[in-house]
Amino acid sequence: MTVTGQPAVRYARSGDVHIAYQVSGDGPNDVLLIPDGVIPIEAMLEEPHFAAFLGRLSGFARVIRFDRRGMGQSDPVAPSDPPTLERWAQDAEAVLDAAGSKRTALVAMAEGGFVATLLAATRPERCTALVLIHATPGFVVEGFATGAPAKVLERIRAGLDSDTPVWGDVDWAIPLFAPSAIADVRYREWLSNAARRAMSPGMARALFDVVFKSDIRSVLSTVRVPTLVIHRRWNLYVSPDHGRYVADRIPGARFVEVEGADHVPYLGDADPILAEIERFLTGSRPAASADRVLSTILFGDIVGSTEKVAEVGDARWRELLLDYQSRVGREVQRYGGRVIDWAGDGILASFDGPARAVRAACAIRASARSLGLDVRGAVHTGECEVVGDKLGGIAVHIGSRILGLASPGEVLASGTVHDLVAGSGLRFADRGAHRLRGVADEWRLYSVDQTSAVI
Repeated sequence: MTVTGQPAVRYARSGDVHIAYQVSGDGPNDVLLIPDGVIPIEAMLEEPHFAAFLGRLSGFARVIRFDRRGMGQSDPVAPSDPPTLERWAQDAEAVLDAAGSKRTALVAMAEGGFVATLLAATRPERCTALVLIHATPGFVVEGFATGAPAKVLERIRAGLDSDTPVWGDVDWAIPLFAPSAIADVRYREWLSNAARRAMSPGMARALFDVVFKSDIRSVLSTVRVPTLVIHRRWNLYVSPDHGRYVADRIPGARFVEVEGADHVPYLGDADPILAEIERFLTGSRPAASADRVLSTILFGDIVGSTEKVAEVGDARWRELLLDYQSRVGREVQRYGGRVIDWAGDGILASFDGPARAVRAACAIRASARSLGLDVRGAVHTGECEVVGDKLGGIAVHIGSRILGLASPGEVLASGTVHDLVAGSGLRFADRGAHRLRGVADEWRLYSVDQTSAVI
């Protein structure tokens, strides 16, 4: 089956940003497809192989696709407010809401897997399955930093950073990404035009900062939905070692290696990949458990509160504390978080994404200073146990221990947070490795640059 015609472009609201999406097919299952690269949704059906790939998926599912913010017909992003993985995951969920999809399988290609994995970990209750094609834990993370992706990053940056930026030149890339299409002039022209239609050189620079700097290693073990990882045996760009690494660290994930060399999954012989996806998504699977989710934890407290009470008196202190708590609640809500608990002047809040939590912590610090109060904060991302409206588990204990190491007026972030907000514009100072009381291993901590977190 091949998709014919061009589905209507619709828009979802993700905060103040409009996200363009399309829906194809009317099968009994919903699939959110998150491709790699920079192909806008309207260009996908113009390429016969891509159209055939989508047609096969649409034969057994309702396929939802969207342009990530900064791409295609979705709203652009400003250099001062670049995209992040968590924002892309937020956009994906907004698209699912707009499309009326309550339970969805996520099918992602290469770096599209960053967004899909984060969404599956944070929203297991609405994800029926996760399929990762040519997955990677990070293109230039430890152990993979000297491969083909690093050379591609250097080539792209050199073109984009020149006085006369080069964008859309694909001749050099096709032998690496799509060796079966080396002699296909039509494919080369389509790919070049699609890249230029997708974004400007400035948008490309912002996007590739996120794509190549992201590191999802810490997220993998928190995925609790049925997962299939598919990799072509002779992929020249992202070797099967990337996929095996991902599959080995997602609990219960199945790794399948198929023949082929094209990194682009809809080129070459796509049938083995599509057959594995259809078999995986249409078979019976255990329901996902939603009692453990990936969450970003924010801890904060007032420094020197006892001395402040002695200075202003009990009555004034109660007024200050109520005002402070009200302001904290507003900032947490502003950045899409939820207050979990108060313990005196100490706050525990949760967020779906680390960048929002970091910005909320810095906003709380600034608001507290206007009241004459000094606060400190800690932000950590990890797997949490959901018990009613509360959160528990080792991630919460880690966040609490990090708070104990923060200096007055400082926001400390774990290395996990630091790795997940690559490309966000947030800046950090390395505070070195620390032993956290009652927690195994050393943890690298980072102090958040206050000015970089203001938006």
